[in-house]
Amino acid sequence: MAIYGIYDTIDSINCIINAIKSIINTINGIIKAIKGIINGIIDSINFIVNATNGIVHAISGIVKAINAIVKAKNDINNAIYGIFKAINSIVNGLENGMNGLNNAIVEAIYDIVKCINGIVHAINGIVKAIQLH
Repeated sequence: MAIYGIYDTIDSINCIINAIKSIINTINGIIKAIKGIINGIIDSINFIVNATNGIVHAISGIVKAINAIVKAKNDINNAIYGIFKAINSIVNGLENGMNGLNNAIVEAIYDIVKCINGIVHAINGIVKAIQLH
């Protein structure tokens, strides 16, 4: 009977050893699960950071594009203003030229009239001289 007691004791010890092994395996499984959860959280945070950086870069690109469009619009407005200014200068130049030309024509006609007057006076003088002789 004592032998059966020894066998029972050995079986109990084996049972306890197996239970301890099972507890160790369970603890190892829990540790692996916790590591997996932590790694998943870290991966999620990295994904969120990368996505946020992508959004920031996209917004920065949109802002740069809007600034480029605004600059191009300003450049176009400046070019149009320059064209109108050039046209205005041409018109003013033409007006001044026409005024100068008109003045020159009027002065030339005045000079011609004075010249004709002089000729008439000369003819009158000749006629008077002929009459006096």
